[in-house]
Amino acid sequence: MIQPKASPKLLERNGSIERWDGNFAPGMSNAKQAMSRAIELSKENGIGCVAMKNTNHWMRSGTYGWQAADEGCIGICFTNAIANMPAWGGRSSVLGNNPLVIAIPRRGGHVVLDMAMSQFSYGKMQEYELKRESLPFPGGYDENGNLSTDPSLIRKTNLALPIGFWKGSGLALMLDLLAVALSGGDSTGKISANADETGVSQCFISIHQPNMHTDLINQIIEYTKSESAVQPDEHVAYPGERTLRTRLENEKIGIPVNEEIWKQIKAMFK
Repeated sequence: MIQPKASPKLLERNGSIERWDGNFAPGMSNAKQAMSRAIELSKENGIGCVAMKNTNHWMRSGTYGWQAADEGCIGICFTNAIANMPAWGGRSSVLGNNPLVIAIPRRGGHVVLDMAMSQFSYGKMQEYELKRESLPFPGGYDENGNLSTDPSLIRKTNLALPIGFWKGSGLALMLDLLAVALSGGDSTGKISANADETGVSQCFISIHQPNMHTDLINQIIEYTKSESAVQPDEHVAYPGERTLRTRLENEKIGIPVNEEIWKQIKAMFK
Protein backbone atom coordinates (compact mmCIF):
# COMPACT_ATOMS: atom_id res chain seq x y z
CA MET A 1 0.00 0.00 0.00
CA ILE A 2 2.85 2.39 0.86
CA GLN A 3 5.55 3.45 -1.59
CA PRO A 4 8.47 4.28 0.73
CA LYS A 5 10.58 5.94 -1.98
CA ALA A 6 7.76 8.06 -3.42
CA SER A 7 7.39 11.81 -2.89
CA PRO A 8 4.33 14.08 -3.16
CA LYS A 9 3.94 16.12 -6.35
CA LEU A 10 2.34 19.52 -6.89
CA LEU A 11 -0.55 19.27 -9.35
CA GLU A 12 -1.94 22.80 -9.46
CA ARG A 13 -1.93 26.13 -7.67
CA ASN A 14 -4.83 28.54 -7.24
CA GLY A 15 -3.71 31.55 -5.22
CA SER A 16 -3.19 30.34 -1.65
CA ILE A 17 -4.63 26.90 -2.44
CA GLU A 18 -2.49 24.06 -3.74
CA ARG A 19 -3.45 20.55 -4.82
CA TRP A 20 -0.94 17.73 -4.45
CA ASP A 21 -0.70 14.04 -5.33
CA GLY A 22 0.75 12.05 -2.44
CA ASN A 23 1.78 9.21 -4.77
CA PHE A 24 0.99 6.73 -1.97
CA ALA A 25 4.12 7.77 -0.06
CA PRO A 26 4.24 7.31 3.75
CA GLY A 27 1.32 9.20 5.26
CA MET A 28 3.25 10.84 8.09
CA SER A 29 5.90 12.21 5.72
CA ASN A 30 3.28 13.46 3.27
CA ALA A 31 1.27 15.14 6.02
CA LYS A 32 4.28 16.87 7.54
CA GLN A 33 5.33 18.21 4.14
CA ALA A 34 1.77 19.32 3.33
CA MET A 35 1.35 21.23 6.58
CA SER A 36 4.82 22.74 6.17
CA ARG A 37 3.80 24.03 2.73
CA ALA A 38 0.49 25.37 4.09
CA ILE A 39 2.44 27.25 6.77
CA GLU A 40 4.74 28.75 4.10
CA LEU A 41 1.74 29.90 2.08
CA SER A 42 0.07 31.43 5.13
CA LYS A 43 3.18 33.40 6.07
CA GLU A 44 3.23 34.79 2.53
CA ASN A 45 -0.51 35.40 2.12
CA GLY A 46 -2.13 35.19 5.57
CA ILE A 47 -3.71 31.82 4.77
CA GLY A 48 -2.56 28.67 3.03
CA CYS A 49 -4.40 25.51 2.04
CA VAL A 50 -2.83 22.28 0.78
CA ALA A 51 -5.11 19.45 -0.30
CA MET A 52 -3.62 16.05 -1.06
CA LYS A 53 -4.96 12.94 -2.75
CA ASN A 54 -3.49 9.43 -2.91
CA THR A 55 -1.88 9.56 0.51
CA ASN A 56 -1.84 7.19 3.48
CA HIS A 57 -2.78 7.18 7.16
CA TRP A 58 -1.15 10.09 8.95
CA MET A 59 -1.19 8.25 12.33
CA ARG A 60 -1.56 10.76 15.19
CA SER A 61 -3.55 13.56 13.59
CA GLY A 62 -2.90 16.17 16.28
CA THR A 63 0.78 16.15 15.28
CA TYR A 64 0.08 18.48 12.36
CA GLY A 65 -1.94 20.87 14.46
CA TRP A 66 0.98 21.10 16.89
CA GLN A 67 3.28 21.61 13.89
CA ALA A 68 1.35 24.70 12.79
CA ALA A 69 0.98 26.07 16.32
CA ASP A 70 4.73 25.71 16.94
CA GLU A 71 5.19 28.02 13.93
CA GLY A 72 2.80 30.58 15.43
CA CYS A 73 -0.02 29.65 13.06
CA ILE A 74 -3.58 28.47 13.47
CA GLY A 75 -3.74 24.97 12.04
CA ILE A 76 -6.80 23.15 10.67
CA CYS A 77 -6.54 19.72 9.08
CA PHE A 78 -8.77 16.76 8.32
CA THR A 79 -8.78 13.49 6.42
CA ASN A 80 -11.27 10.98 5.14
CA ALA A 81 -10.92 7.30 5.95
CA ILE A 82 -12.24 3.81 5.36
CA ALA A 83 -15.88 3.39 6.41
CA ASN A 84 -16.34 2.31 10.02
CA MET A 85 -19.31 4.37 11.17
CA PRO A 86 -22.99 4.39 10.16
CA ALA A 87 -24.82 7.38 8.75
CA TRP A 88 -27.51 8.43 11.21
CA GLY A 89 -30.49 6.10 10.86
CA GLY A 90 -28.48 3.53 8.90
CA ARG A 91 -27.53 -0.06 9.72
CA SER A 92 -24.12 -0.36 8.04
CA SER A 93 -20.82 1.54 7.90
CA VAL A 94 -20.79 4.12 5.10
CA LEU A 95 -18.93 6.99 6.82
CA GLY A 96 -15.27 7.36 7.68
CA ASN A 97 -14.28 8.23 11.22
CA ASN A 98 -12.78 11.37 9.68
CA PRO A 99 -10.55 13.17 12.23
CA LEU A 100 -10.64 16.94 12.58
CA VAL A 101 -7.82 18.98 14.10
CA ILE A 102 -7.95 22.67 15.09
CA ALA A 103 -4.91 24.22 16.76
CA ILE A 104 -4.48 27.69 18.29
CA PRO A 105 -0.92 28.80 19.17
CA ARG A 106 -0.50 29.90 22.76
CA ARG A 107 2.52 30.55 24.93
CA GLY A 108 2.43 28.16 27.86
CA GLY A 109 0.56 25.47 25.95
CA HIS A 110 -1.12 25.41 22.56
CA VAL A 111 -4.85 24.71 22.39
CA VAL A 112 -5.16 21.67 20.12
CA LEU A 113 -8.45 19.93 19.41
CA ASP A 114 -7.82 16.47 17.92
CA MET A 115 -11.08 14.61 17.56
CA ALA A 116 -12.46 11.60 15.78
CA MET A 117 -16.04 11.66 14.53
CA SER A 118 -16.96 8.79 16.85
CA GLN A 119 -17.56 8.97 20.59
CA PHE A 120 -14.34 6.99 21.03
CA SER A 121 -11.65 6.57 18.41
CA TYR A 122 -10.85 2.99 17.42
CA GLY A 123 -7.42 3.43 18.94
CA LYS A 124 -8.96 4.44 22.27
CA MET A 125 -11.34 1.48 22.12
CA GLN A 126 -8.38 -0.80 21.54
CA GLU A 127 -6.76 0.61 24.69
CA TYR A 128 -9.85 -0.26 26.73
CA GLU A 129 -10.02 -3.71 25.17
CA LEU A 130 -6.36 -4.44 25.94
CA LYS A 131 -6.96 -3.40 29.55
CA ARG A 132 -10.13 -5.53 29.56
CA GLU A 133 -12.20 -2.53 30.62
CA SER A 134 -15.62 -1.30 29.52
CA LEU A 135 -16.06 2.10 27.94
CA PRO A 136 -17.33 4.77 30.39
CA PHE A 137 -20.10 5.66 27.89
CA PRO A 138 -21.70 3.79 24.98
CA GLY A 139 -19.28 3.88 22.06
CA GLY A 140 -21.05 1.99 19.30
CA TYR A 141 -23.41 -0.80 18.32
CA ASP A 142 -23.25 -4.55 18.85
CA GLU A 143 -24.36 -7.23 16.36
CA ASN A 144 -28.00 -6.72 17.36
CA GLY A 145 -27.93 -2.98 16.74
CA ASN A 146 -27.90 -2.09 20.44
CA LEU A 147 -25.65 0.55 21.95
CA SER A 148 -22.77 -1.04 23.82
CA THR A 149 -19.90 -0.19 26.17
CA ASP A 150 -17.99 -3.34 25.17
CA PRO A 151 -15.09 -2.18 22.96
CA SER A 152 -14.48 -5.67 21.55
CA LEU A 153 -18.07 -5.93 20.25
CA ILE A 154 -17.91 -2.49 18.65
CA ARG A 155 -14.57 -3.18 16.98
CA LYS A 156 -16.04 -6.42 15.67
CA THR A 157 -19.11 -4.79 14.09
CA ASN A 158 -17.20 -1.69 12.91
CA LEU A 159 -20.18 0.43 13.94
CA ALA A 160 -18.84 3.25 16.09
CA LEU A 161 -21.30 5.76 17.53
CA PRO A 162 -21.03 9.20 15.85
CA ILE A 163 -20.37 12.10 18.22
CA GLY A 164 -23.56 14.01 18.86
CA PHE A 165 -25.50 11.28 17.01
CA TRP A 166 -26.80 12.87 13.77
CA LYS A 167 -24.51 15.89 14.17
CA GLY A 168 -21.36 13.77 14.13
CA SER A 169 -22.74 11.80 11.22
CA GLY A 170 -23.32 15.00 9.26
CA LEU A 171 -19.90 16.42 10.14
CA ALA A 172 -18.14 13.21 9.03
CA LEU A 173 -19.93 13.42 5.68
CA MET A 174 -19.04 17.09 5.21
CA LEU A 175 -15.35 16.45 5.93
CA ASP A 176 -15.33 13.68 3.30
CA LEU A 177 -16.98 16.05 0.82
CA LEU A 178 -14.50 18.84 1.57
CA ALA A 179 -11.45 16.59 1.32
CA VAL A 180 -12.59 15.25 -2.06
CA ALA A 181 -13.74 18.63 -3.41
CA LEU A 182 -10.38 20.24 -2.64
CA SER A 183 -8.04 17.36 -3.52
CA GLY A 184 -9.89 15.57 -6.32
CA GLY A 185 -9.02 12.33 -4.53
CA ASP A 186 -10.94 9.25 -3.46
CA SER A 187 -13.97 9.40 -1.18
CA THR A 188 -14.70 7.13 1.78
CA GLY A 189 -16.83 4.97 -0.53
CA LYS A 190 -13.98 4.36 -2.97
CA ILE A 191 -11.43 3.86 -0.19
CA SER A 192 -13.71 1.29 1.45
CA ALA A 193 -13.87 -0.77 -1.75
CA ASN A 194 -10.30 -1.84 -1.00
CA ALA A 195 -9.41 -4.49 1.56
CA ASP A 196 -7.09 -2.07 3.37
CA GLU A 197 -7.17 1.68 3.91
CA THR A 198 -4.99 3.52 1.41
CA GLY A 199 -5.28 6.42 -1.03
CA VAL A 200 -7.03 8.74 1.42
CA SER A 201 -7.70 12.44 0.79
CA GLN A 202 -6.50 15.09 3.23
CA CYS A 203 -6.53 18.85 3.71
CA PHE A 204 -4.14 21.12 5.62
CA ILE A 205 -4.96 24.77 6.35
CA SER A 206 -2.72 27.31 8.07
CA ILE A 207 -3.73 30.83 9.10
CA HIS A 208 -1.12 33.38 10.10
CA GLN A 209 -1.40 36.87 11.45
CA PRO A 210 1.12 38.70 13.64
CA ASN A 211 -1.34 39.56 16.39
CA MET A 212 -3.20 36.52 17.76
CA HIS A 213 -4.68 38.61 20.62
CA THR A 214 -2.95 36.51 23.27
CA ASP A 215 -4.53 38.30 26.22
CA LEU A 216 -8.02 37.60 24.91
CA ILE A 217 -7.15 33.94 24.26
CA ASN A 218 -5.84 33.58 27.81
CA GLN A 219 -9.01 35.18 29.20
CA ILE A 220 -11.10 32.52 27.45
CA ILE A 221 -8.90 29.72 28.81
CA GLU A 222 -8.95 31.13 32.32
CA TYR A 223 -12.72 31.54 32.24
CA THR A 224 -13.21 27.98 30.97
CA LYS A 225 -10.93 26.52 33.64
CA SER A 226 -12.48 28.58 36.46
CA GLU A 227 -15.33 26.07 36.86
CA SER A 228 -14.95 23.30 39.44
CA ALA A 229 -14.57 19.77 38.09
CA VAL A 230 -17.14 17.05 38.79
CA GLN A 231 -14.44 14.80 40.25
CA PRO A 232 -12.65 16.37 43.23
CA ASP A 233 -9.23 15.09 42.14
CA GLU A 234 -9.60 16.44 38.57
CA HIS A 235 -9.73 19.88 36.95
CA VAL A 236 -11.31 21.30 33.82
CA ALA A 237 -8.81 21.12 30.96
CA TYR A 238 -8.64 22.78 27.58
CA PRO A 239 -8.05 20.66 24.44
CA GLY A 240 -4.40 19.63 24.29
CA GLU A 241 -3.61 20.35 27.95
CA ARG A 242 -3.61 16.70 29.01
CA THR A 243 -1.59 15.76 25.92
CA LEU A 244 1.11 18.26 26.88
CA ARG A 245 1.10 17.04 30.49
CA THR A 246 1.43 13.42 29.34
CA ARG A 247 4.31 14.33 27.02
CA LEU A 248 6.21 16.04 29.84
CA GLU A 249 5.63 13.05 32.13
CA ASN A 250 6.80 10.60 29.46
CA GLU A 251 9.93 12.63 28.75
CA LYS A 252 10.72 12.54 32.46
CA ILE A 253 9.88 8.97 33.50
CA GLY A 254 9.56 7.05 30.22
CA ILE A 255 6.83 6.00 27.83
CA PRO A 256 4.28 3.45 29.09
CA VAL A 257 3.61 0.62 26.65
CA ASN A 258 1.04 -2.16 26.82
CA GLU A 259 2.92 -5.36 27.69
CA GLU A 260 1.10 -7.47 25.09
CA ILE A 261 1.87 -4.98 22.30
CA TRP A 262 5.49 -4.69 23.45
CA LYS A 263 5.93 -8.47 23.20
CA GLN A 264 4.56 -8.39 19.65
CA ILE A 265 7.00 -5.63 18.68
CA LYS A 266 10.01 -7.46 20.14
CA ALA A 267 8.94 -10.67 18.36
CA MET A 268 9.23 -8.86 15.02
CA PHE A 269 12.98 -8.45 15.51
CA LYS A 270 13.82 -12.04 16.50
